[in-house]
Amino acid sequence: MTLGILVVDDEPDVADLFRQRFRAELRTGQLALHFAASAEQALASLAAGLQPEAVLVLSDINMPGMSGLALLERLRAELPTVPVVMVTAYGDDENRQRALDSGATDLVTKPVDFAALKKLVNSVLAEKTAA
Repeated sequence: MTLGILVVDDEPDVADLFRQRFRAELRTGQLALHFAASAEQALASLAAGLQPEAVLVLSDINMPGMSGLALLERLRAELPTVPVVMVTAYGDDENRQRALDSGATDLVTKPVDFAALKKLVNSVLAEKTAA
């Protein structure tokens, strides 16, 4: 079974970075990565039906237009069972608490520690597939 992850970030190099860091999981078909450059694009992609279905969303907090926190609130209302991990360059306590209070599964700071992120992704996906 291939598990889909939607990565939402306005930085243009994020897609290449994630593809490189999850290369083994992509090659074996364990994961499929989907990318959106904005919260609005993420919502449109989710509404159109990603294949494989997104079972986890990783979203930047600070983006032009709709913020990642606003996206999180929409996802909690529209897709309450999809785990959302927020990613930010500003790992301050206020952002962390606001994200967690809004229903984020966790918050990861940039630069991303991909070893720690892989552990987090694997634990979230294990919970999701066990349910």
